Amino acid sequence: MDRNAPIGVFDSGVGGLTVVREIIRQIPDERVIYFGDTARVPYGTKSRDTIIRYSRQIIRFLRTQDVKAIVIACNTASAYALETVKKECDIPMIGVINAGAYMAAKTTKNGKIGVIGTEGTINSGIYAETIRQWNSGAEVFGKACPLFVPLVEEGLLHDSVTDEIASRYMADLKGKYIDTLVLGCTHYPLIRSTLRRIMGDNVQLVNPAYETAIELRGLLEREGLSCSKDRMEGEKYQFFVSDLAEKFKNFATAILPEQVKETKKIAIEEY
Repeated sequence: MDRNAPIGVFDSGVGGLTVVREIIRQIPDERVIYFGDTARVPYGTKSRDTIIRYSRQIIRFLRTQDVKAIVIACNTASAYALETVKKECDIPMIGVINAGAYMAAKTTKNGKIGVIGTEGTINSGIYAETIRQWNSGAEVFGKACPLFVPLVEEGLLHDSVTDEIASRYMADLKGKYIDTLVLGCTHYPLIRSTLRRIMGDNVQLVNPAYETAIELRGLLEREGLSCSKDRMEGEKYQFFVSDLAEKFKNFATAILPEQVKETKKIAIEEY
């Protein structure tokens, strides 16, 4: 495996850019190829079989780009597809649930943990199951927040509509007296300031995007796949989508520390 090959990252849309942002910050020498499935977002309301089919198509595309590892930067795809596609792939692959669940289990003081995510992620129960592997006594309260993804995709990050919907969603979890909240969708860190204001200073927010970047760094080091600085070849960051390339490029440029010069649209159904 070429240690100077890029890392493949994919998500249902723009949410996985929060993972790319943390990869750029935490392991800045690595190259990244990102795919956002903007034609088929959101994933959270789709079936397991559909998510697995989508994930296989995207992985086949990323393999054509000779990636050395793959990050499924989507909680729904991590919940429904990771274990299946990981067995079919001969390169390292991680999702975004494991690292976030571990941090939540270690962060909580009163054992009451909230998890917000898409309907698919919450209904899978995977966060509760994974958190209890490290904290068997934890009470985990899941709350599906299906409107957050379209709000983020539309760029309504600081808007009264987002504030109102977030207040309604969070009311249930505030009543459970949680002290830790997992942002169980990679779109959600983009409205973190809103969620922090609503939940208050006594609730710790866990960002799986950050934790996943740290997990990825450790994986690359263990596998001897960390990039050599003096042998960097090709574009450092490349972006592909299944639709709305220009809209994606503008959004990505707004939230990433690096300017996105080009986003290419591909026919993902052909893979």
